[in-house]
Amino acid sequence: MTKKKKAAKTSKAAKSSKSARKPKRGAVRTNLAAMAVATNERNTVKERVAALAEAPLAVCESDKHLQAVLDVLRNKEEPVEVRLAAMDTLATAAFSVIKFESCRTDYVATLREVAQDPNQEIRQSALDLLAGQKDGFAQKLLLEGLKDPEKALVPPEKALQLLSYDAHAESYAAARDIIAKPPSEDARREALRVLSADASSAPMFEKLLRDKDELREVRQISASALHALKPEKFQEHAKEMLLDKSEYADIQATSLTALSQFGDDAAIAKDKPLLKSVDRLSVGKAPAKYKQSARRFLSKYGR
Repeated sequence: MTKKKKAAKTSKAAKSSKSARKPKRGAVRTNLAAMAVATNERNTVKERVAALAEAPLAVCESDKHLQAVLDVLRNKEEPVEVRLAAMDTLATAAFSVIKFESCRTDYVATLREVAQDPNQEIRQSALDLLAGQKDGFAQKLLLEGLKDPEKALVPPEKALQLLSYDAHAESYAAARDIIAKPPSEDARREALRVLSADASSAPMFEKLLRDKDELREVRQISASALHALKPEKFQEHAKEMLLDKSEYADIQATSLTALSQFGDDAAIAKDKPLLKSVDRLSVGKAPAKYKQSARRFLSKYGR
């Protein structure tokens, strides 16, 4: 190939690559049209929400577009549906990490602003997005709300759920306070889920797991937490619960799963009292799904 032909081919390839990176004119016009509809208060809510769903690619094409969508989100006079659609559009645009980088500072600042909005749905959605980014400002607001209910921006169970995205010492302390004096069962359960990553909470989960007067869901949460924190200790309890004729079938089924997947196969195969107890579960009054679990367990160990 001659130098002239090679240069022409290289130039053509460069133009082709540049063209591939450049948005098509039709797409640009569509994005601009969507932005025009989305930010025009004279259009119906349905039209604006639909337009915002088409607008993520246009958000960072210019600072004007970005600020227009941020203004919609910040504006308390806008319909809530439109504001939420604007938030969704920004969140979708943020997935394009490199392209969105220049917009991120204004985006996060606006989310922090509307995290304290009068509308609960707006507040909760903003806090959810911020918590997903492990935002320190959002974590501070959530913790303050747990310590002082008058400052709470979301219900305590939601605050705990969001704090679990990046649980740390302060989150654990707040969760323990909730467990000590729970405002509701939902909040108590979420506090337990937060503490499921805290190794020092293992003894509490052991106690809850073995308490037959405790809510079943709480016992299941405790089983999962203990299995993650201290698997060997959980297997000890699992065996004891299988040997307990008065234990609930769903708790025994959870114990079966733990022993089957993580137990010492050789030791289990020789444990006649344990296998006898599982055999009772397989033919007893337990629901069919638990009987099937017991039969699979026995089949695994040649029974």
